[in-house]
Amino acid sequence: MRPPLTRRTFIAQAVAAAAALPLVQRPGVTRTRLILLGTAGGPTPKKTRAAPSQVIVAGDRAYVVDCGNGVARQLVLAGIPLVSIRHVFITHHHSDHSADYGTLLLLAWGDALKTRVDTWGPPPLARITSLFFEMSRPDLAIRERDEGRPPLEPLVHPHEVRRGGRLLHDDHITVQCCLVDHPPLPIALAYRFDAPDRSIVISGDTRRSANLIALAKNADVLVHEALYVARAPGTEGSALRRHVLASHTPVEDVGRIATEAGVKMLVLSHFVPGETPLVTDDEWLAGAREHYAGPIVVGRDLLEI
Repeated sequence: MRPPLTRRTFIAQAVAAAAALPLVQRPGVTRTRLILLGTAGGPTPKKTRAAPSQVIVAGDRAYVVDCGNGVARQLVLAGIPLVSIRHVFITHHHSDHSADYGTLLLLAWGDALKTRVDTWGPPPLARITSLFFEMSRPDLAIRERDEGRPPLEPLVHPHEVRRGGRLLHDDHITVQCCLVDHPPLPIALAYRFDAPDRSIVISGDTRRSANLIALAKNADVLVHEALYVARAPGTEGSALRRHVLASHTPVEDVGRIATEAGVKMLVLSHFVPGETPLVTDDEWLAGAREHYAGPIVVGRDLLEI
């Protein structure tokens, strides 16, 4: 269980939530929802946080960003119908971000999904999608025959993203992306969602990135990964510790990034280390606060921003 919030963190979170209200109360504008589905970082299951994922809901459509283990259940717990999924965005091909990519599509189909779903992410997304359908063919064939479901594979349209730019524009939202730095992966992505009422940026996994700062310029909400260096996983000098320090962003630098981008609210997520007792909410908040004066939210699973 999560420890109780301290008075300091409670006040900070309340101020952050209050700051968001004007963004979603403009007359005549339908609220664009952002829900943190999972906020842990790292490939192994955690007791206190689910694997990385978030969903943006605009109108009757769900736009899922990353598919860590258990993402379908997190969507159900958040009250988001699986049949409302229209787009799935993968930031990069590490298992904590993509382990349930295919499973989410399969389970949404099992829950009566009959509409087109476009998926977006670095190569080899198309081959990953194809191989998942091949692996799932026995189950797909039985359910098509015995339950009268439409074939799933023709509903799913993967798009491989190799560079930054605009990805889509529909009547609810515009989506852009940029390349970020998450070595040793050749391509990792951040995404920006611009709706009539607000703009939301999801960093994905990255160390400090000039591209991300440009993408997030003047955004209403920046959801950024956070590393607490003093308690980074792995022993001193180990390959794991070197990887973590080289490819993630210290929480103090996250505050700097938010200030340089001029974002109106900073949301910390994808915590490394990912177990709550190892770093308290107050410590995450204090690290980001060193260089950012705006509202800060220390993310938790199923929190709606």
